[in-house]
Amino acid sequence: MKVVTQLSWLLRVLLFLAVFAFALLNTGPVTLRFFLGQTWETPMILVLLLAFAFGAAIGVLACLSRMLGQRREIHKLERELRAAGDRTLPHDRALPPQA
Repeated sequence: MKVVTQLSWLLRVLLFLAVFAFALLNTGPVTLRFFLGQTWETPMILVLLLAFAFGAAIGVLACLSRMLGQRREIHKLERELRAAGDRTLPHDRALPPQA
């Protein structure tokens, strides 16, 4: 298992270095043109980073409702099991108590 952990960290370092080199290569200014003649001049890497972050946030928000629905369903099924008197929930499936 130690080899897998080391390979994982090596991959993370290589990925970080690749992204860092990409950022250094894309520091040239870019002019963004908005409506009503407004412009914004900023480094290209900042525009790419903002676009990536915005896309990731949209993806997370798109998955959020389904994830919360599944979580509600799990809690409902666990309550039904407890109400039926089945106290043999697997330890890895048991969720911590809600605050």
